[in-house]
Amino acid sequence: MANEVILLDFWPSRYGMRVRIALAEKGVEYEYRDEDFNNKSELLLKMNPVHKKIPVLVHNNKPVCESLNIVQYIDEVWSHTNPLLPSDPYDRAQARFWADYVDKKTYDGTKRIWKSKGEEQEVAKKEFIEHLKVLEQQLGDKPYFGGDTFGYVDVSLIPFYTWFHILENAGNFKFEESNPKIIEWAKRCVQRESVAKTLPDENKLYEFIQEYRK
Repeated sequence: MANEVILLDFWPSRYGMRVRIALAEKGVEYEYRDEDFNNKSELLLKMNPVHKKIPVLVHNNKPVCESLNIVQYIDEVWSHTNPLLPSDPYDRAQARFWADYVDKKTYDGTKRIWKSKGEEQEVAKKEFIEHLKVLEQQLGDKPYFGGDTFGYVDVSLIPFYTWFHILENAGNFKFEESNPKIIEWAKRCVQRESVAKTLPDENKLYEFIQEYRK
């Protein structure tokens, strides 16, 4: 079928959420397929034979892998509406830099807080909070990281907001006290339909994570 779009994903995946938000922002119709990590589909293994991981966007039977790469692809293919990356080359480079920062710092930080205890967890909490403070400085007083427009960096970071409740429970702290600007920004993002419909209920996610840990 011409212009067929399939998303291979897993509902709790923060990386899959990025792709779902981007598709929603662009108004792209697609078929969603939830993958079972214990029994990966033949299509997933075929479309991502290198890493065998989600998310994978299959467009006209051609795979696009890695979430940030997929979001850029979506922005370029469906460029007629709601641009996610800036048109200026320098601003685009800056957006890619900060999205990469989110990937390198935020994923590692959430994992360390969640899996550690005692002094190790305290160190992980402090470092994660500092990483968010760097992002707060970049955000400044703007509504979104790209200014007045919801864009690439926002799409990259907002799925991690779904883990804040889990991290607060694990580490016994509140992001609203340490990183109020990020929380204000996140609440602003959640008002967008694309984000509200994509992010899972925090209690459902928390229960899933607790079961996963067992």
